[in-house]
Amino acid sequence: MAGPHPVGDPAPDDGLLPASAAVHAAERDFGVYLHVPFCRVRCGYCDFNTYTATELRGVKQSDYASQAVLEVEAAGRILTASGVPDREVATVFFGGGTPTLLPVTDLVKMLSAVRDQWGLQDGAEVTTEANPDSVDAAYLHALADAGFTRVSFGMQSAVPHVLATLERTHDPERVPLVVEWARAVGLDVSLDLIYGTPGESLANWRTSLEQAIDLKPDHLSAYSLIVEDGTKLARQIRRGEIAPTDDDQQADFYELADELLNAAGYDWYEVSNWATSNAHRSRHNLAYWTGQDWWGVGPGAHSHVGGVRWWNVKHPAAYAERIVAGLSPAAGRETLDAPTRELERILLQSRIRTGIPVASLSTAGRREVAGLIADDLVNAQAALAGTIELTLRGRLLADAVVRRLSD
Repeated sequence: MAGPHPVGDPAPDDGLLPASAAVHAAERDFGVYLHVPFCRVRCGYCDFNTYTATELRGVKQSDYASQAVLEVEAAGRILTASGVPDREVATVFFGGGTPTLLPVTDLVKMLSAVRDQWGLQDGAEVTTEANPDSVDAAYLHALADAGFTRVSFGMQSAVPHVLATLERTHDPERVPLVVEWARAVGLDVSLDLIYGTPGESLANWRTSLEQAIDLKPDHLSAYSLIVEDGTKLARQIRRGEIAPTDDDQQADFYELADELLNAAGYDWYEVSNWATSNAHRSRHNLAYWTGQDWWGVGPGAHSHVGGVRWWNVKHPAAYAERIVAGLSPAAGRETLDAPTRELERILLQSRIRTGIPVASLSTAGRREVAGLIADDLVNAQAALAGTIELTLRGRLLADAVVRRLSD
């Protein structure tokens, strides 16, 4: 299970937002994230807010869709009462956990609630995450029929011993099947990979990349494994049972990913994400990185509207209790001040290829640009044209770039 909540202020039981949340809201996109907090087993590296059957304290997975619908309906009332104008939803994302552990009718029920509450924009992006062993052809067909446009499969690796270290349960030979089934019903396909697993060699990583590329997904994410405190993997490393991957190895993995993906026709558009074209970029994730609005539904889900950020109670039992009682499930919130919003803008927008306008930086930040070019951290041509765009080296050292631009 995930670590503690952020430090914030208590959230009101009625969920009402301050007047500042409504300012310029009509100029921002609105998305919905639906968190499905259930997993069949807990992977040793996972620090997400997820629960297996033995950790639910009497809560039934079969009740969850109805509870999520109640929050969607409450969200509509709260936004209206807070003066936030109605907006059709631009993107919907089902994450977890494993959303596809639920019957497909449950996901359709939740999507229908979003559609009924706000409407969906023409061409709205609707994504669900899925484990390769949690769907079949009929399930994917039902998703497409209901209006889902995209599925993101947790491939992670094509190498059995790497999957075993991660405690992933799917058979890598199933990945080509689910990709084929998804494509057959018109769904865009994204594959998620993890690199830097203890014991993974560069040759192992090359195998995973090449097999993923051979499947011709529309989108591919490659994330560096972060060993989080409190996870089984962290305890194994602390006891010396497994040797961690060092920073130099992680850099080698990333550079290989960028090399092979570029050669295969994928363009990076965010530090950990590549797509075959602009149309196949994850619009939902881009909304996070560009500071748009979203409502997060479900236990532990985070939301953001107009500089107000809040997070729900974590356990499904606590969430169900509050939702059924007609109370906001929010556990805490914060209203970001101007310096914090500016720091977050630099932190997030520097990670995407469209970058940050040089003119939007502070005087001190603009003074750093020449040095960043000299250190091969930002693209010189782009910077001279007025935009901060990270080089390959800059992507590897993105945190250092942010510090220099925001000091």
